[in-house]
Amino acid sequence: MAVIKPFKGVRPPRELAAKVASRPYDVLNSEEARQEAAGNQYSLLRIIKAEIEFPPGTDEHSTEVYVKAVENFKHFQEKGWLVQDKKDCLYVYAQTMNGRTQYGLVAAAAVDDYLNGVIKKHELTRAEKEEDRMKHVRNTNANVEPVFFAYPAHDEIDKIISLVVDSKKPEYDFVASDGFGHHFWVIDEKETIEKLVSIFRNEIPATYVADGHHRTAAAALVGAEKRKQNPDYTGEEEFNYFLAVHFPDNQLQIIDYNRVVKDLNGLSPLEMIEKLDEDFTVEKMGADIYKPDQLHTFSMYLEGEWYKLTAREGRYNDNDPIGVLDVTILSNLVLDKILGIKDLRTDKRIDFVGGIRGLGELSKRVDSGEMAVAFALYPVSMKQLIDIADSGNIMPPKTTWFEPKLRSGLVIHKLD
Repeated sequence: MAVIKPFKGVRPPRELAAKVASRPYDVLNSEEARQEAAGNQYSLLRIIKAEIEFPPGTDEHSTEVYVKAVENFKHFQEKGWLVQDKKDCLYVYAQTMNGRTQYGLVAAAAVDDYLNGVIKKHELTRAEKEEDRMKHVRNTNANVEPVFFAYPAHDEIDKIISLVVDSKKPEYDFVASDGFGHHFWVIDEKETIEKLVSIFRNEIPATYVADGHHRTAAAALVGAEKRKQNPDYTGEEEFNYFLAVHFPDNQLQIIDYNRVVKDLNGLSPLEMIEKLDEDFTVEKMGADIYKPDQLHTFSMYLEGEWYKLTAREGRYNDNDPIGVLDVTILSNLVLDKILGIKDLRTDKRIDFVGGIRGLGELSKRVDSGEMAVAFALYPVSMKQLIDIADSGNIMPPKTTWFEPKLRSGLVIHKLD
């Protein structure tokens, strides 16, 4: 069963919350972060993307960048831009996108749950990306950014969170520059906290990493390191826990995660379409954007035209939770078989585009000449994600895109 813990959050005063809060470190490159933080001394990007404090081109993994992150974290606290709560709390963090709101419970998750598989993952992680975030956690001695978890929806948790939302004024309530609303409540009543902790401990069998696999792994591994450094640890120390926002699975929506490829592997467009016809029915849809509307259909943009690709019967295995995924079908029958892309993690010919950018981003990158062809996919479901995580399987890279992203900086978890 899942363990959650209240903690003394470090967070901005109400009047600074919208200025401190930032998009996560991994959805912005250094130049984008530099532009987004320009003119805003309060931006958390100065801690989570501290290379923006140095001249353009500075290596984001250099020692001076991690040192600057620590300096800025300390500076924010000295200035009162981040202040620690006096007692252990849980928090409600809600997000609104396109008129739809999802409600998450902010709590410290247990390192043991990650190590023992109670926290389940559906993606592989890369050692170099883990190490980057581990250095950030080690140096700041904090989980500065939360991870995004899902849990099996539970009526009583829903009722408790609804009561909090209905009976309290939100601590923060703002619309970010991307148009998404962010709302935040503090739960400091002991009885409510104990009830939520008890429900998770007794009735929630597992939680699932929705977004933030590298941050999750890094937080858990640093916790394990600190245990070795403190052999007399009791298990109650803050380093045994890390920062997570837990959302009920029935409130979450996965959007498409699409692919663009630099060349056709020596094929002409006509030869490409002929090869596709072996495993798909291919329909030309014209110049207007075509978006897949059901599983096992794909859209392709090639030479100014959109095509509908429908996988033929027998080309995939409905009984295989991985083989039935559209990302697997596309990878096996198109990217590998036709375009010669064997490893999505390392091949430089392929790039990935989150569906939040719209399919117009795909045609733009092809029309510019940067890419030769683009593919859009129908998104996977939360049920597929949970089934795969429960079975111990791993999804192919870049399968899920959750939106809206969590804003970083609304609350931070210190490890001491």
